[in-house]
Amino acid sequence: MLAKNVGQTDRLIRAIVGIVAIIAYFVVSGGWSWLLLVVGIVMLGTAAMGTCPPYSLLGINTCKIKKT
Repeated sequence: MLAKNVGQTDRLIRAIVGIVAIIAYFVVSGGWSWLLLVVGIVMLGTAAMGTCPPYSLLGINTCKIKKT
């Protein structure tokens, strides 16, 4: 399992973008509308899991680290 690397604000933005992209898929017609669906699903998935594989590859982490 991948470590969480997506913070709360990042997750919220991803969820909103994902929902908007999926709604746009049903509203927009055309050959590229399927791309909106894919983007929406990926954004919602990464928001739900709290993990973004490209972030891991690039060393990006928007999670706040809890200090003990």
